[in-house]
Amino acid sequence: MIKITFPDGTSKEYERGISIEQIAGDISSSLKKQSVAGYVNGDLYDLNRPIEEDASVEIITRKDQKAFEVLNHSAAHLMAQAVKRLYPDAKFGVGPAIREGFYYDIDTKEPIREEDLLKIENMMRRIVKEQQSMERKELSREEALAFFNDDPYKTELITDLPEDEIITVYSQNEFTDLCRGGHIGNTKNIKFFKLLSIAGAYWRGDSSRNQLQRIYGTAWFTQEDLEKHLEILAERKERDHRKLGKELRIFELSNDAGQGLALWLPNGYTVRKILEDYVYKLEKKAGYLHVSTPVLGTKRLYEISGHWDHYRENMFPVMERDGETFVLRPMSCPHHMIVYKSDLRSYRDLPIRYAEIVTQHRYEASGALSGLERVRAMTLTDAHLFVRKDQIKKEVLDAYNLILQAIDDLGLEIEYVELALRDKAKGKFHDNDELWDLAEKLMKELLDEEGIEYTAMTGEAAFYGPKIDIQVRTAMGHVITMSTVQLDFLLPERFDLTYIGQDGEKHRPVVIHRGLISTWERLMSILLEQYKGAFPTWLAPTQIRVIPVSLDNHDKYAKKINDLFIDYDLRSELDMREEKLGYKIRAAQTEKIPYQIVVGDDEVNNETVTYRKYGEKEQVTVPTKEFIHMIQEEIINKSK
Repeated sequence: MIKITFPDGTSKEYERGISIEQIAGDISSSLKKQSVAGYVNGDLYDLNRPIEEDASVEIITRKDQKAFEVLNHSAAHLMAQAVKRLYPDAKFGVGPAIREGFYYDIDTKEPIREEDLLKIENMMRRIVKEQQSMERKELSREEALAFFNDDPYKTELITDLPEDEIITVYSQNEFTDLCRGGHIGNTKNIKFFKLLSIAGAYWRGDSSRNQLQRIYGTAWFTQEDLEKHLEILAERKERDHRKLGKELRIFELSNDAGQGLALWLPNGYTVRKILEDYVYKLEKKAGYLHVSTPVLGTKRLYEISGHWDHYRENMFPVMERDGETFVLRPMSCPHHMIVYKSDLRSYRDLPIRYAEIVTQHRYEASGALSGLERVRAMTLTDAHLFVRKDQIKKEVLDAYNLILQAIDDLGLEIEYVELALRDKAKGKFHDNDELWDLAEKLMKELLDEEGIEYTAMTGEAAFYGPKIDIQVRTAMGHVITMSTVQLDFLLPERFDLTYIGQDGEKHRPVVIHRGLISTWERLMSILLEQYKGAFPTWLAPTQIRVIPVSLDNHDKYAKKINDLFIDYDLRSELDMREEKLGYKIRAAQTEKIPYQIVVGDDEVNNETVTYRKYGEKEQVTVPTKEFIHMIQEEIINKSK
């Protein structure tokens, strides 16, 4: 007999070899139905894995967050078994659970196509009906290598495991897979699933290795939850910024121009210019000074800053001309250090806040590129604040609040805040413990004093200092870093930055790196998906479309009010095409223009406008000046 202790402190004796499923069934039949897996002495156990010794046990039920991961991890194995039956030559890479489902990387001689997913699903359902137990077995390294000797991917994974690693495999009838575990015990427990898509994926993310086929899927505990998720995915597809960007002529991506290099089309550039003007005014009010620096820098500049040692793998190759070695700028902070150093500074001059709309270049792997979300040339509003130590808290807080204002004005919401700290065991951080301790202490105090909830992320700091990262969830469900405030004691040392203190001596300033609202590229992807392409009036590339009913009778008045709108700095267009009225109205709706104005006899005779707002059926007639005032108020208030 073994003693099982439960989270509430109670305990009970069971036969050795009992499973989580059996323990749950002993407690109640309803708990057995809800059980998915469990923790045994803190280790994740499959639903059917035998417990061989006294243990503390916590049963994972469907309502627990871990349950979804266990289900989808198991579904990945189910799919792999189905693929192996249909494609006997298949070799398998990795198949983890992910936030909304699972995937498996597969290598087959015969390519798997989108239309084959239904065939694989049907085979999965057959295996579910076979009610195959998912059995765990431990192997020695030699046994594991012998078993997978015809699978180069599993062999490589086994070879790379630490010498003392316990190697486990899971078998479902004829199918056996290398896996650490955490399974739902039997294929009968995986009833509601859907295979979603196929994509290419380089083995272990290395573009020089084999490209495998990655099949994505999702599994849920009820048909209702599965259908609800599929509805969300369908909605996201309609919001996909790549689809909307093409339809609304916002941007273009062309292999001829270069992968990951976005071309801004007129509509997209208009929105970008609006955002640039908005940020410029916001920063101007906050006391920022705007500068401009080159898109190139010498290799020496980045050696001084330390970026060459830490980030050169993400830089484009060097260029040599006239005895100098240049790189495309991956970040602007070294340039701003030089700007600060261009003059003598007094303690009275600080804080100095430099901001720049800057284009940076990062060499992202081609497989990581994704629309505007991940590109190789990106433009952002970057800022560096040079402050005294006694000004740090106020300036960090002011920068944080400026970020909050921008995020709110754009109609976005913060998902959570991270405080990225160093890991002393990792060598990628500069090694001044005193400065690190001071910087991290100040950041923690600031967040605690302001009551800002945050998650501490050890090891995620920049190499030069801790940072506050603000995470936003997009309409597509992605959580991305939108904004950042970083504290830096290192670059002032490396660039020998000083100011004359009140005591007449030289002192080091502290640098605060501030990223306001990500890059224009990533921000555009977020906004397109957030608003489904229907930008709020203040951001819309065209705010008003004026449509005369008749080109012969209503054209003069239509032109008159269109010119008036333009005089009031409204982005208005006059549609004088020789097309039917219904066609023009539908075009304005398709282009998601906030206001369409139809000019007929009544409008000409009464000098009014009749407008219809995008997404609404009602037509409203008002005096022209009243309409202008209404839109101006909407723009000023940045109405969503």
